[in-house]
Amino acid sequence: MIQPASGHASTFAVPRVQIGDLLVSRGVITAEQLQQALEHQRVRGKRRLLGEILIELGLATEADVLQAVADGYGVPFVSQVARIADPKVIEVLPREFIEENSVLPLFLVQGVLTVAITEPANMYLVEEIGRLTGHLVQIAVATSGEISAALRAYLPAANVFVIDDIYEDIDDADFSVVEKAATEIADLEEIAGQNPVVKLVNYVLYSAVQDGASDIHIEPEDRDLRIRFRLDGRLYDRLHPPYQMQAAIASRIKIMANLDISERRVPQDGDIHVMMEGRPIDLRVSTMPGKFGETVVIRVIDNRNTIVSLEKLGFSASMLEAWKSVVSLPNGVVLVTGPTGSGKSTTLYSVLNMLNSEHLNISTVEDPVEAHIPGINQSQVNEKAGFTFSMALRAILRQDPDILMVGEIRDEETAIIATQAALTGHLVFSTLHTNDAPSAVTRLVNMGIESYLVAATLRGVLAQRLVRKICPHCKDSYVPEEVVRAVVEMHAGPVETLQRGQGCARCRGTGFAGRIGIFEMLIPNEETMGAIARGAGLHEILAIVHSSGFVSLRSDGMVKVKGGLTTAEEVLQVTAG
Repeated sequence: MIQPASGHASTFAVPRVQIGDLLVSRGVITAEQLQQALEHQRVRGKRRLLGEILIELGLATEADVLQAVADGYGVPFVSQVARIADPKVIEVLPREFIEENSVLPLFLVQGVLTVAITEPANMYLVEEIGRLTGHLVQIAVATSGEISAALRAYLPAANVFVIDDIYEDIDDADFSVVEKAATEIADLEEIAGQNPVVKLVNYVLYSAVQDGASDIHIEPEDRDLRIRFRLDGRLYDRLHPPYQMQAAIASRIKIMANLDISERRVPQDGDIHVMMEGRPIDLRVSTMPGKFGETVVIRVIDNRNTIVSLEKLGFSASMLEAWKSVVSLPNGVVLVTGPTGSGKSTTLYSVLNMLNSEHLNISTVEDPVEAHIPGINQSQVNEKAGFTFSMALRAILRQDPDILMVGEIRDEETAIIATQAALTGHLVFSTLHTNDAPSAVTRLVNMGIESYLVAATLRGVLAQRLVRKICPHCKDSYVPEEVVRAVVEMHAGPVETLQRGQGCARCRGTGFAGRIGIFEMLIPNEETMGAIARGAGLHEILAIVHSSGFVSLRSDGMVKVKGGLTTAEEVLQVTAG
């Protein structure tokens, strides 16, 4: 957000008030501390700026100093610049200039370009920005950390591939260029760089992102090469290029992911960074040797799909209110449970995005980091280097955090450290692989956490699944069979008709488009905490929570069936067992 200065903004204004006096008047520092800093400046030499000395002595933060500087020059001070910057406007300046001068174009309105900088006194820099862009320039002040975080979010890395300008139509000849697989590594690398192979790989990546696929599977079989996309949790055939192209396609993907194309006997993992429609997309590549060649699976991580508001995940109004209350507590452990692919990471990212504030230090340790959230300190574990969840969690606790997110509690050591962090006043988010919310309690106890510590620190558990949504373009009402009606009415009350998709071109004939979450939430009350503390078993805990109005996954799902969002078959399938 932009905080206006105390007067009319002027790019080249002379400071009207001394920075030290402004900080004293705001109560950031005392008059004695100002004199201490001035004496330090006198001893060290006038070339050192007063603000730098105050930060060095720990008397003020960079944000404190720059906000005073902004007021002194009569220009706005900007916080959370990554949220307000227009990604398309950033491109008005060369990448090298942006990185070298730590500036950030924010927005362009009626020919006036607003740019965030750290040195409003640098009129030469402002003049150069105007010369390069051809626009009138208005400056705002932001911290270097804010600018750097925004640049990381919006500027692609050096090894990013831009795939917007590719051909969407590929001739049949392009698929048959490679008539036989190369055996020599040099030949293979040459073939992998040939235009038809490059075009095909680009087309696959482009189509996957456009279709909203979560994964790409490239699978060689005997005399066949199959490329499938995972859409809304299901795999669908997409392409069948000639099997002779398998080695060249795999090598092209390895080159993009900086993997060893000469190694085809062991699995490899790597990353590809692409730009599409001006936004960064990460691709996680995994290769596996097989009988007919290497199988390649690519996970598509699109920030547009990963970071969404909590309101769009599928919570009922009452459950959303309860969940927001739990995640806003000052301390404790909050868990999200479910199998792989149930949307746990998306839920936690949505929570962190909601809580993100310049007043909080939020740190995460993940495997892998699936989306970058500006303003949050994110770390990725590296098991090969010994950088495990437990080691990372210990290190983060020395970084003065307010909120922690641990990608997964996998072992006793991580569970103990997370519990201790909660006991010492931190709010800890993490995930577990359990079938339902109450089972998280017994899982923690089985990991070695004392029952009374679980009762003292556990603030809430959210279990979730993803179900496919009925396509809105071919949705139609029908009278369900009696057995289906009975199941729905058991959980959601009387129904006359239900909804289902007939199948159309927009949903590829499936009758479904997109997915939505179904949830159950355990928020321990006094009775539940007492039972947990004395080591009650799962059956007793289940009896207690169900007696207090607990809404199960299946019940929440059937309410969504009654509301026409999904089908009973979808809910029954994901809640079976």
